[in-house]
Amino acid sequence: MSSITETDSQAKQAGQNQTGLWLLAAITLFWGVNWPAIKLSVDEVPVWTYRAICLLAGAAGLFIIARAAGSSLRIPRQDVKWLIVASLGNITGWHLFSAIGVSLMLPGRASILAFTMPLWAAMIAAIWIGEKMDGLRVAGLIVGLIGLAALVVPDWAGLMAAPGGPIFMLLAAISWAFGTVALKAHKFSMPTTSLVAWQMIIGGLPIFAGALLFDQGFAPGTVSSLGWWAVVYSALIPMVFCHWAWFRVVAIYPAVVASIGTLAIPVVGVISSALITHDPVGLAEVLSLLLIILALFLVLVVPMLRQRRGRSRP
Repeated sequence: MSSITETDSQAKQAGQNQTGLWLLAAITLFWGVNWPAIKLSVDEVPVWTYRAICLLAGAAGLFIIARAAGSSLRIPRQDVKWLIVASLGNITGWHLFSAIGVSLMLPGRASILAFTMPLWAAMIAAIWIGEKMDGLRVAGLIVGLIGLAALVVPDWAGLMAAPGGPIFMLLAAISWAFGTVALKAHKFSMPTTSLVAWQMIIGGLPIFAGALLFDQGFAPGTVSSLGWWAVVYSALIPMVFCHWAWFRVVAIYPAVVASIGTLAIPVVGVISSALITHDPVGLAEVLSLLLIILALFLVLVVPMLRQRRGRSRP
């Protein structure tokens, strides 16, 4: 009887692992392809309106998923202040700055700059919540900064002539890092899906107001079918499916495996941008991408591998 139960358990675990692999592959593909989709969207739809559509669709989808799963949608009183703080970083700053940044630069390059987020998060966490800035994090930060330099120095003259894109993308990455550390600084009692959905609503309030205030002259009929398809893709696939899938992956796999999976997202971003929006990919882009992936590996993956090794020792 016990052997049958054990066999069933092993089969169930194997099925979960297979599901996790498919979900991780889908997340990597869909989030990576979202970078050229953002570019196609903001070329025709104003940034405020574009992000308002994405956030409303994302919040609605996640609230439906949370309700279907039986999760509470209530915000506990002790979570309110920290929810607002995290929302300003993860949603308001990230979504606004990144959309503006992509509108001003090539989406493949923008994706590389965006994924410097964990490097800034390590610095902010050391200052804010006292996390140790050990040798690995310092090394990761240095390698990441070299990666940034590899991207911007070869085109320094162009950067000085039009610095807006990289500046906004770095602001987006730092804002996302700030919001991420805010989530770590407080132990939330809310279910994760509800937590993300409420962040989209609360952090989206300034963006909804901006769309009503600044985009009054926007004429939806002037947007091409390609532009609207790009908006629909961004609003439904990355904002709803990818967030839901990410929670499932984290539940199935150890954090180290999930973190390794995210390293491929900027790679897909660069490749898909080259194919869809015809971004040039030269030595500077490749070198910068490799260095930043190495930096993320040092900051995200190696510490988790060390922790797992330490726990496995008798």
